[in-house]
Amino acid sequence: MNLDHAASLGFDADRLGRLGQTLQRDIDAQRYDGAVLAVTRGGQPVLTEAFGYAHRDSERRMKKDDVFASFSVAKQLTHTLVLQRIERGELALTQRVADVIPEFANRGKENITLFHVLTHTAGLTLKLPQMDPMQLGNLEAVVAAACMSAVESVPGERVYYSGIIGTAILAEVLRRVDGGKRAYRDILAQDLFAPLGMKDSALGARPDLASRLCPVVARDRLPGLSFAEEYEMFGAMIGPEAEIPSLGCVLSAPDLSRFAEMLRAGGALDGVRILSPAMVDLATRNHTGRMPNDTWSFASGVRGWKPFPAFLGLGFYLRGDVVAPSFLGTLTSPRTFGGMGAGSTMFWVDPERDLTCVFLTAGLVTCELRNTERMQRVSDMLVSALLE
Repeated sequence: MNLDHAASLGFDADRLGRLGQTLQRDIDAQRYDGAVLAVTRGGQPVLTEAFGYAHRDSERRMKKDDVFASFSVAKQLTHTLVLQRIERGELALTQRVADVIPEFANRGKENITLFHVLTHTAGLTLKLPQMDPMQLGNLEAVVAAACMSAVESVPGERVYYSGIIGTAILAEVLRRVDGGKRAYRDILAQDLFAPLGMKDSALGARPDLASRLCPVVARDRLPGLSFAEEYEMFGAMIGPEAEIPSLGCVLSAPDLSRFAEMLRAGGALDGVRILSPAMVDLATRNHTGRMPNDTWSFASGVRGWKPFPAFLGLGFYLRGDVVAPSFLGTLTSPRTFGGMGAGSTMFWVDPERDLTCVFLTAGLVTCELRNTERMQRVSDMLVSALLE
């Protein structure tokens, strides 16, 4: 780490060095293979540091520009494009999904709005609907199955994470309002990645990135909502032609930092505006009140976690005003927002401290509870190192 440079941006060198040592100890203990940590403050890079291995078994060392499977961090990319289309007048938060996808209107889904899907209050299922799981990379097949599935709860009355089909539906909404002429991977590439200079990002494992892609291998295999084998299967399915908007992007830490910086700066980066400051402000406010995220209900028996507010914005997780388990940490400011991917990825923006953090790891920690605790520790140690 370049600790002298970090000190000039308000960080205590010893405390920041302690964070790096902690990450290295975890990797040495084989809790996971490696990581890239990227931090910026006020638009100035603090550090981008690689630790450990991209793949331990082959002894391939991690590099700062290595590429990772995004897992659910991909969701915030699609959510951002939905918000952009709302600003363009092509969509509305209060609009029913069925207004754009008519075949969606059945089995309790008739009045689900874009707001419901963005806030995970639509009542959609956590996992894949009834379909061949090997078709996960086929967006058309996933959308068709989602349209035939039933809701699990009344839209608007419960927070329940839609792991796969909610984002697939939003991607299809974007594709249809676009006129149906472009594949969704091209919409992401041309309307988000290219404008933001995210040259190492793609929906699906773009062939030119293959040599830098960290393999999806589960190291800490304790099951949670899913099993290690499921995550490894998802990783294997992120091929060049796969379109899995919920989890199937590949990206580097510098690229994800550019996305986070755009949000920190009110929706624009290097003269390119993606969102307005008004939309970023709205998207990063709490829209689920004090409702808990029922997806975490299993944690009560397993770990003794008591219910706490979900704190969801329009497609973003929020730190909120309570002390509770969160990848965003307990020391970040209440308006801190970001995204996390299963067992491996996270980013966040603390607007009060003008701080962004990207932490991408290789070697999955598949238990959501243990991974949340790992990410929380990283977030807290980083914020505690900022003294000015």
